[in-house]
Formats: sequence, structure tokens, C-alpha cells
Amino acid sequence: MAELRWNDHSLYLGQTLHTDTVMTVLTPDGGACPVPIRRADLGDGAACLEGAAGAFAAVARWAPRAGRHARYYDVALTVTYLGEAPAEAAIQVRYGLAGAGRPTWLIPGAFYKENRLAHCQRIYPRYDYAGGDPGALVSDTWAFRADRAAVPAVFGWTERGCGALATGEMSPLGLTGMGFAGNADGTAIWLNFPYREEPVTFTAPGEAGAPDRPFHRWQPGEQAVLHYRVYVSGGTDFHACDPFVRELYALDQAAHPLNPWMGLAEAAELTAHGLYRWHYKPGDSLLCETAVFDRELAGQQGLGDRPNMHVAWVSGAPYAAALLTYGRSHAQPEYVEAGARVLDKIASGLAPCGTFWGEWRADRGWSQGWTPNRKWLQARTLSEATLFMLRALRAEAELGVEHPTWRDAVLSNLRFAAGAQRDDGSFGAYYHVDTGEVVEWEGAAGILWIAALLEGAATFGEERFRAAALHAGVYYARFVTDGFIYGAPEDVHLTPTSEDGYNATIAYVLLYEADPQAHWLELARLAADWTMTFRWTYNLTFDRHTMLRQFDFRSRGADLASPSNQHLHNYGLICLPEMLRLWRHTGDPYYRDRTRDNLACFLQFIARADGDFNAYRGMVTERYYNTNCFQPKGMLLTLSHAWSAGMILYAAQAAVGFAADLEGIAP
Repeated sequence: MAELRWNDHSLYLGQTLHTDTVMTVLTPDGGACPVPIRRADLGDGAACLEGAAGAFAAVARWAPRAGRHARYYDVALTVTYLGEAPAEAAIQVRYGLAGAGRPTWLIPGAFYKENRLAHCQRIYPRYDYAGGDPGALVSDTWAFRADRAAVPAVFGWTERGCGALATGEMSPLGLTGMGFAGNADGTAIWLNFPYREEPVTFTAPGEAGAPDRPFHRWQPGEQAVLHYRVYVSGGTDFHACDPFVRELYALDQAAHPLNPWMGLAEAAELTAHGLYRWHYKPGDSLLCETAVFDRELAGQQGLGDRPNMHVAWVSGAPYAAALLTYGRSHAQPEYVEAGARVLDKIASGLAPCGTFWGEWRADRGWSQGWTPNRKWLQARTLSEATLFMLRALRAEAELGVEHPTWRDAVLSNLRFAAGAQRDDGSFGAYYHVDTGEVVEWEGAAGILWIAALLEGAATFGEERFRAAALHAGVYYARFVTDGFIYGAPEDVHLTPTSEDGYNATIAYVLLYEADPQAHWLELARLAADWTMTFRWTYNLTFDRHTMLRQFDFRSRGADLASPSNQHLHNYGLICLPEMLRLWRHTGDPYYRDRTRDNLACFLQFIARADGDFNAYRGMVTERYYNTNCFQPKGMLLTLSHAWSAGMILYAAQAAVGFAADLEGIAP
């Protein structure tokens, strides 16, 4: 527990946080009235701070807590309005961070370190110590709504350590918020009641909206109690945040229950039907990437459906393999044929360099995908396709069914990856479609080759595959320990995303299982902990008129896609078996519980019948809107995505082998 000290009219928490105010009152005219600490009583680790300024008085009562995972302070801030007439005002609780130089940040799910590399082509909020152009989404200070965050908290680091403030999504003054600033004038973190979004509002990539600064209308004599938590760690590395994230999750578990709509068998049956009925195109052997909910609109105007197929990621091998597996186990030959035909198509369409292509498009056949250059193929898409085709190949072989074309394609990809590897272990991020030359090395897009190569080594007995995977494990460890893993999705160039965390978790769990060394298990644990910063610990509050409120959607267990794509998605189900094996390897129930949350969350909003939430039976959306980004909070995207249905189908089947770990989820 960080020691509380009172000195020179300021409160100090260890060597990291400090404040000389109980709070600050913000007014619509742009005014900021600090409420200084006039009285401070400290004793037995607790504190009571009092102050008054203008028409407001405040009392903050601090209580030390020794939680299961972290020590922190619980603060109850009682604010009293003493004015004689109603007035609009907001409350800010602000703490400085001691230390010099450039700080670093975390708002779980929404902001990671500087958040966007200066040369990243995807434009979303970026921190720059020197300032910048807010219109270009660059600033040395940011404030956001709490519902952008998987955990409503803000963390800041200096060379002195890590400090954090956390609150709930809602307070008596409405939706809360958090912010930070770091420049030559100082470094600070704060909470806003109600929220503020400034210097601009991020509404979509490349779009900077007007600042959003709501106020509460105070009535004479009104009193409000605002609750928040304060955490300090002497750790200066990113993972100093992990104990407090775990503690906040533990506190939210009881207050935010899960609500799966169905069990695993029903989810698998529905999503297999959905993939086959709405996404499979037998003429071209495709799993089409999207199918619009409104089939009349799609039929009459051709809107919404996307008759293209990536080889993995947003369509392709993972989901074809899941459909094939389901068809085999449930004696549904049409599903077997569909899954096998899609995998046949992918395997028979190798690019000149020897890898899979990125995508098949209706207007031009095989092509590169959504990469920055039409001659580039992306490592993550290729490695994921290789991994899941290999798994399908093994499953079929166990049933006595051979697929020589799949085998040849998988081997071609694995040999390519091993041959492309740099001396330091990197696989690179993008490859030239003709020559196979690595055309971009930056980022961790290639990390999933580790999993494919390890499983390939076990299947084909090629030792160099294993050696390449072990070498890569050493190289990619820097992204995990640094807490900034980026490069996985094709469409968010060099952006940290939840998908990067899934891939890292899969890779290091498999490395530990192939080479049971403690450092691999530690990296698997750190990768999973980083991934959990994207995962919702609480259930969002939606407006009563929205779709998500009407269907009582529980967000606990959902993941934010990325700081750039701020919506909830179910892609985390891809590492469900690895997460549950990690729980068994470590005996740490945190991984079991958070994986169970993830599965339970996405046993919601699978269309149970035609017309269910305006979709057709078996459809699954890609996006659930958690904040004011892309669409209003509480909406969902009215498109079924092949990967969204396919990921549930994959996870529902994989989860059967972990029934004892999935208490509360029906088989």
C-alpha cells in the first residue's frame, strides 16, 4: 500500500501521485475552480480531506483496501452545492504524477502508450509530449468517456512508478470519464463527473469531432457521493498495471452478472446453419464475408452482401474448418462438403511466392487482401490460414480422410515462413506476392507463424519448423514485455489491437507446451494479461430505446477491437482453448474466469429464428457499439459476418473439452 503523506498542503501517495485539491469545479464558461485541501486528517492508513471554494464544499474519505490482487485506496467524495440558485457544473478529480520526461499511458482497450505510431497510416488519437494538432487527432492531453474503456480507469507511468485512478461507468452525475496530460508543464491523470471528451471527440478513424463537455445541473443543497479508487505501484514497466486490472475485475464480477442466451450445442447448431445458409456460396466455393440482415434490400439492390473471401481472419480457413468439423460430428454431409470445398479452393490457389493468397474477390479472383499495396501479402492472414488448415488436415487424417492438396499447401506455407525468417527471429509483416521478399518488417503480424510452425513440426516431423518457432519466440517477446503488440489486422496498419493479444497468447502457450521452459509460460501469462486489458469487466448501461438495452445485452466478457476500431467483437474466442490450457498450466483461475466471460458474452445475439433482433436464423453481427464511435451507443451492425458466426462455431466445439472449467454455461 502506498504511504499517504501530508506535506506543504499537498497529499502524496508514495513517490508517484500527489494532489493539493479535493476536487476541481468546472463551469460552462470554461472556468476551473480548484477546491484546495483545507483540512487533512490522516491515521492508520486512512484519510479525510476537506475543502470548500465558491459554492461547493467537498469531503473525501480514503479507506485502504488489501484486495486479492492489489492494494489500493477506496475514496468516497461527498460534494455539496451551497448555492442559492440552480447552476451547471462538472467535477474533476485530478492527481499529478511525479517524475521528469515523457510519461506513458493506458486506458484499457482505448489507449496504449502513445497509442498510434507517428507513421501509422490509420488515424486515431495519438499522444505527443510536444503537443500537436487535435484536428489530426494528435495532442499532449486527452479525455474520454468511460464507456470507451474495457475497465473505466486511467494509468500513467513515469520513471517514479505507475499511478492509476478508476471509477464506475456511471455516477450520480451521469456517465463518467477519465483523462491525462503530459508535457513540459507537468504530468497528470484525472476522472471527470460527468465525462468530457477533449480536445476533440473521436467519432471514427480520421474524424475529429467537436469537444463534448456535458455538465450536471445542481440544485440548491444537492449532495452527491462520487466513488473512485486510487492505485500506486513502484513498477515502471507496463505490466505494473496487471494487479490492479485483476483487482478491478474481481470487484466487478459480483455486480455485473453474465446472461448467456443458450448453451454450446444450440450455439453451434445455429452458427453452423448460419454459415452454410447465409455465407456459403457453392458456385465459387466461398464463405462470403458478409450477409446483410435485410435480405429484401440485399436481393433487390445487392447491398450489404460481400461476395469476397479472405483465406483467414474475416473469412476462410478457420471457419470452413469449424463447419467441416461440425458436419463430421453431427452427420451433416452438406456441411462437410461445404467446408472441404472452401478449404480445397484456398489450398489450390497458392500465390507465386508459395504462400496462400490473401483474398478471393468476385471481381478479380485471387488477390492480396486489404494490404497497403496490391503486391503485398500479410503475415498474420497467411499464418492463421496455415494453422487452421493444418488443424483441419490432422482432424481429417484421424478419420482416415486424406487431403493431399491441403498437405502440400500447408507445407509450402511453412517452408516459406521458415525461409523468410530473419537472423534475429522475425518473420516480417508483409511479403511480395511474386518474389516472397519481406517488404515490411515492423510489428508483430508474423507472431502466429510460431503456432503454425510448432504444429507443423509435430505433424510433419521437420525439425527446422520447431527451431524457427523457438527463435521467433525470443524475438517477439519484446512486444509482449513492452505492452505494445501491434500489426495483426490488415485494415489497421501498425495499431495495437486485441487480435495481437490473441495471437501472442496462442503462440506462447504452444511454445510452453512444445518446450516446457518457465520463460515461455511467463510470456504466455503476460500476453494473456495484456489481452485482458481489452476485455470488459462490467456491463454497459444502454439507453432504454436501443437494441442492446431492449435485448438486455451484457457486455462483461466482450473485447474492444482496438483503439482505432472502437466497437465490441467476439474474435477473442479464437484463443479459448489456449486460454483454458493456460489456466490449467498456471492454476490461476483468472484466465478461466475471463475466458468463461468471453464465451458467455457471445452466447448472446445469435439469431434464434428469422426475425430475432431483425436478423435471420444463425446470423451473428460483427459489431456491438459501446460508445459514440461509428454509430450511437447501443446499436449493432446489421450485417452477419462469416468470422463472427464461425468464431462461435469454433469456440462452441472447442469448449466441449473443457466442460469442467465452464461452470454456468450449458453444454
